[in-house]
Amino acid sequence: QVQLVESGGGLVQPGGSLRLSCAASGFTLDYYIGWFRQAPGKEREGVSCIRVSDGRTYYADSVKGRFTISLDKSKKTVYLQMHSLKAEDTAVYYCATGNPFHYLDPREYGYWGQGTQVTVSS
Repeated sequence: QVQLVESGGGLVQPGGSLRLSCAASGFTLDYYIGWFRQAPGKEREGVSCIRVSDGRTYYADSVKGRFTISLDKSKKTVYLQMHSLKAEDTAVYYCATGNPFHYLDPREYGYWGQGTQVTVSS
């Protein structure tokens, strides 16, 4: 059974940092693992993804230089380190796996976790 479990969300002040984790089980890591987010009233958007085979990474322009995605194959866990957080980063963050043509298009990912809430507020 494919399972992705996110953790690490919470409340953080603007300028702060958080590290999200996505633990995978029930399948062999392959293709891409991505992080996505959805704010209230907005569509789900791609944040970052990593290609399992070689570790190549992709980022949305809005998070470049602030977020870093990484993969620990031995733990089957993908991380999203977030720095310099802004109020507009507030959203539910999801991880997903798939073999996308468009790397950050959520429609091209098939298996999803349940999400973890990130709130950036003073």
